[in-house]
Amino acid sequence: MIVIAHLSDTHLDGGARASERTRRVAAFLDALPYDLDAVLVTGDIADNGLAAEYEEARKLLSLRHPTFHCPGNHDDRAEFRRVLLGEPPSGEPINQVHRTAGAVYALCDSTIPGQAGGRLGEETLDWLAGVLAETPGDVPVFVAFHHQPVVLHHPALDAIGMRDPDGLAALVARHPNVAAVLCGHCHAAVATTLGGRPLRTAPGVVNNLRLPWEEGPGPVDLDVPPSVAVHVLDDDGRFLTYYRIVP
Repeated sequence: MIVIAHLSDTHLDGGARASERTRRVAAFLDALPYDLDAVLVTGDIADNGLAAEYEEARKLLSLRHPTFHCPGNHDDRAEFRRVLLGEPPSGEPINQVHRTAGAVYALCDSTIPGQAGGRLGEETLDWLAGVLAETPGDVPVFVAFHHQPVVLHHPALDAIGMRDPDGLAALVARHPNVAAVLCGHCHAAVATTLGGRPLRTAPGVVNNLRLPWEEGPGPVDLDVPPSVAVHVLDDDGRFLTYYRIVP
């Protein structure tokens, strides 16, 4: 059985609120009496893409579990790469593969620098196709990125989601060992499918989105506590997701 924690959109900005909420989530994960196979952080780690914000993220998200990050539209590729990955700064897409004893985690860069919306460019899709081709068919692969690749029927979100997701959907459909597609960006817990595979989003750590049919002042709810998704791939190949509120 593989157990993964999935969080997103910490939006660390140097202020106390985002920092405190991220610290609560990190403490919750570190206190679990179980060693997670991985923790995935699917973007918008920093709010302004500043080095100091990534330094804070590196401290707050230094967990006892293996932790993998991918960028979101608020992130800066060069500073993300330099501070979080310890690599020379570069504006190239940040695509990473992590191979563990039980699974493969393919973290894709869905960002378009300077834009809120996203896309998996040809370079990234070719890279992902290579990762899937190199992975034995009996090894599960989790594909993760920031922007949601489906219509959510929320005007604000759909305007800045992933453009042209059909290539991604066709690619994962050709590989039955893609256990799930995981993303962030929408600050809401969503469960659907893409290319016949489970698609799950992580709720926002910093806040949660109000849906069009919900009442309230403004587009986000600042009072809802942070929460995380916990994904389970059991030994029968069944994929389950639990959503846990962090008090």
